[in-house]
Amino acid sequence: MRGDDQEPGALFSYVSLERRVPADHPLRAMRAMVDLALVEVSPRLAALYSRIGRPSIAPERLIRALLLQILYTIRSERMLMEQLDYNLLFRWFVGLSMDDGVWDATTFGKNRERLLSGDIAQGFFAAVLEQARARKLLSSEHFSVDGTLIEAWASHKSFQPRDGSDSDSDDTDRGNPTVNFRGQKRSNETHESKTDPDARLARKGQSAQLAYAGHVLTENRNGLGVQAELTRSSGVAEREAALSMVSRLERGLRRTIGADRGYDTRDFVRDLRGLGATPHIAQHTNRRSSAIDGRTTRHAGYAESQRRRKRVEEVFGRMKTVGLMRKTRHRGLARVGWCFTLTAAAYNLVRLRRLAAA
Repeated sequence: MRGDDQEPGALFSYVSLERRVPADHPLRAMRAMVDLALVEVSPRLAALYSRIGRPSIAPERLIRALLLQILYTIRSERMLMEQLDYNLLFRWFVGLSMDDGVWDATTFGKNRERLLSGDIAQGFFAAVLEQARARKLLSSEHFSVDGTLIEAWASHKSFQPRDGSDSDSDDTDRGNPTVNFRGQKRSNETHESKTDPDARLARKGQSAQLAYAGHVLTENRNGLGVQAELTRSSGVAEREAALSMVSRLERGLRRTIGADRGYDTRDFVRDLRGLGATPHIAQHTNRRSSAIDGRTTRHAGYAESQRRRKRVEEVFGRMKTVGLMRKTRHRGLARVGWCFTLTAAAYNLVRLRRLAAA
């Protein structure tokens, strides 16, 4: 018998959100890990709010919503709120009931500074990493490091002389002027972006662009990120950030650090050994001598580090293609760095879910 294509318009729903989400849905396992991490971060969140006054939107819900934006590649907070209004799965993950209204998209902008001042992203990242450590999924001896460029939310037209001469502009249209900088020398010493002063002109195997430098230190057992840092881009930013991240690791253990040949400099190898780490760096022998000699390369562990160090690219790959970090949507080193750290934490959540399922 053919059914009727009519909308009954039922007034009540007797199926809860909990029952509507499949038991084997990937977000179920991730929701449990997120809630556990938020419990660890709760003291930091409590310190950011007054004990009196009108109750705010729960910061835990804001963080869960931002994680959904990263996991499902939602371009803006306005689109996120639109999806949260009708997507029952998203409502369940964030913690909203069927009848709860969604908040305005500007709420994220107003609360981002508060969450940033409390360094909530770093605390959440550490809490997720502690869960991996409790499950014995982290290596304490073998690591890999790498860096990438995060394109800034600024155009080449905004990269203007610091002295305000505006010598690049060819017309008087201040809204969208015609700029011809062909043949001119433009560098970070003489120019800066008027849109995002923290961005730097940089190039890494491609045309120069205004960008930040993102850095990740991963452990070699399961490819989980153990350190994430964002800096201004420069010719030495990757090596300086690598030393900074390695120095924050637990002292007293002998460890290896794998890296590509861009890290093969004598100063970096010397400083890395000074931190008690063995540099398993790819040799750079193109018209020069390598700082890594046979004392290191002869060991089987060196070849294994070179094989596993490439997994750090998987972190950047997901952060850029899925996590919206190919080109940042924010301005300023602090804001972009906050988003970079939270996106790295989201990557660890995805990896932890898969490792737990396996």
